[in-house]
Amino acid sequence: MALPRLLFFTDPARITDPEAVAERLPPGSAIVFRAFGATDAVEQGRRLRAIATARDLMLLVGAHAGLAEGVGADGVHLPERMAANLPRLRAEHPRYLVTVAAHDLAAVQTAERSGADAVVVSPVFPSNSPSAGEPLGLEGLMRLVEATALPVYALGGVRAHTVDQLFDSGVAGIAAVEALAR
Repeated sequence: MALPRLLFFTDPARITDPEAVAERLPPGSAIVFRAFGATDAVEQGRRLRAIATARDLMLLVGAHAGLAEGVGADGVHLPERMAANLPRLRAEHPRYLVTVAAHDLAAVQTAERSGADAVVVSPVFPSNSPSAGEPLGLEGLMRLVEATALPVYALGGVRAHTVDQLFDSGVAGIAAVEALAR
């Protein structure tokens, strides 16, 4: 399965219309649907699945394999704290693309040992995410890229004015939330 070059992470607090963003993504990109306990998660996931199918996008569901199965997703994105669940997830859903969030070297190594297909490293630059920690910066990102055989995505503060800095960083692709909503 070919990895997408661009990941769009939904966030109900920062993106009011993820379907509109998904409609603008270039073919071959991926949507990472994070429901965060929404009561209409199945319906929204099915709407995103329909868009993904029509536009040649992948759909991953954040942290919830049951929801991923229910909406016909292509895989799951696991938060760093859930990386240890990956072997069981892989056994139950061998066709899934599984990405794992990582904020430091230990998390990247855990994702690699657990059998992730790729790792999403964040925050690279200052971010509007309320959960973002201290930015790794370009040098910090590149140290993590060099420390793993896994494809690495850069997330956190990736915007039009920062993306050029990533061209020679060794990342497999970029990930964004708000930057794609504009």
